[in-house]
Amino acid sequence: MQKVGFAGAVAALAAGALIATPATAQFFMKSKDLRGERIRGDETGIGQMLPGATADEQRAAVVWNMRAALNVAALQCQFEPSLLTVQNYNAILADHKQELATSYTALTKYFERIAKTKKGGQNALDQFGTRTYSGFATVAAQYGFCTTTSSIGREALYTPRGGFGDVALSRMREVRNSLTPWGEQQFPRMEVYLTPAYLPRFDKACWKKDEFVVKKCGQPFGQVAYAAR
Repeated sequence: MQKVGFAGAVAALAAGALIATPATAQFFMKSKDLRGERIRGDETGIGQMLPGATADEQRAAVVWNMRAALNVAALQCQFEPSLLTVQNYNAILADHKQELATSYTALTKYFERIAKTKKGGQNALDQFGTRTYSGFATVAAQYGFCTTTSSIGREALYTPRGGFGDVALSRMREVRNSLTPWGEQQFPRMEVYLTPAYLPRFDKACWKKDEFVVKKCGQPFGQVAYAAR
């Protein structure tokens, strides 16, 4: 039997571990860095504005925005199972159940206060939810959105209960950035431009017995352009 040294055994074990570990989805050689600054919740372009909202209500709105983003990801990103967007979302609903419920209650009270009636508040809350969800719909930027929400979902799973709001405040700007398509960053994109080429005129009147009639049509080659890269 052939003996294997300690170094060889370690190398073999490491190689086996690498083979057994599944690779996560990677759509580009290098993805755009979409990270952004932590938000408060009242910035424009992050979510719907809540006039007169308290700091706790602003935080609740950000929590609900992040929940909506992860929910949309669970629906839109199933084409790549290794992102685990469905499993992450379901686990987050269970693990951060209390914080999500508290945020929903805070938003309900906010809209009831603004609308001044319980029915009006419920209608306003429903509109808030619909607009929030539709704000995360994306097609052209699907790859960036899916990889970003997958990463956030994984972080939320390892966040202690009560800390989902901190994850939302820290990474909501990143989610918004991911809604813009960026594509491959390692290599320059292909650019189509026009470059001159020279082709003869093909007018029938300019040809006689396969010979170009210079006296009648001038020089045989005129400058044209065609797409090149």
